Amino acid sequence: MKVGLISDVHSNRVALEAVLEDMPPVDELLCAGDVVGYNPWPADCVDELRERDVPTVMGNHDAAVAGDTPFRFNGMAKAGVDHAKKQLSDDQLEWLASLPAESFACDGRVKLVHGHPDDPDRYTRYTYPKEFSPRLLGDEDVLVLGHTHVQGAKQFAEGIVVNPGSVGQPRDGDPRAGYAVLDLDGLTVDTHRVEYDIEAVQEAVEDAGLPARIGTRLARGE
Repeated sequence: MKVGLISDVHSNRVALEAVLEDMPPVDELLCAGDVVGYNPWPADCVDELRERDVPTVMGNHDAAVAGDTPFRFNGMAKAGVDHAKKQLSDDQLEWLASLPAESFACDGRVKLVHGHPDDPDRYTRYTYPKEFSPRLLGDEDVLVLGHTHVQGAKQFAEGIVVNPGSVGQPRDGDPRAGYAVLDLDGLTVDTHRVEYDIEAVQEAVEDAGLPARIGTRLARGE
């Protein structure tokens, strides 16, 4: 069984389309949160995941857009949240609000969270690949998380911990959109990157009246 893994789409329709086109055939697609925020196309990205019925957990930007959750956002992040609130329909907002904090997929073999799996505040702790360890795993074979926008995967005797990377706003120095493909039969995971039209996103950021740095940082993967 092949499972596609994505996270941190952040309203970047162009990057999401590139990832979905580049991804090899999979039996299931899972998302580790932050569908919205930052970039210009929150409605398109929500609709894409809803139409594909993608199991998705709630990220901190999703929570802020759906429920006025008072996170400490910088100016760019707040602008993206405000933009999404204006763009999304009541039905789309209800979908965001319905997303769980954690979810199990593939008969319980895969656990999805956005931040650290043991963080009672859900989004306070950032877990970078250098911190991946078997202690993060519970009964699941694979833990999928996001939040850091840094791609990485480690395999242990107890299972796999993987961050598929950010689709819409990578922060690991590689501007290409990130995703991963999990082979549950062999219990292996491969990370992938794909180029997309960053200039088109930058132009759309400007047209939407969003802070210019949302677009310029995409070219540097930061």
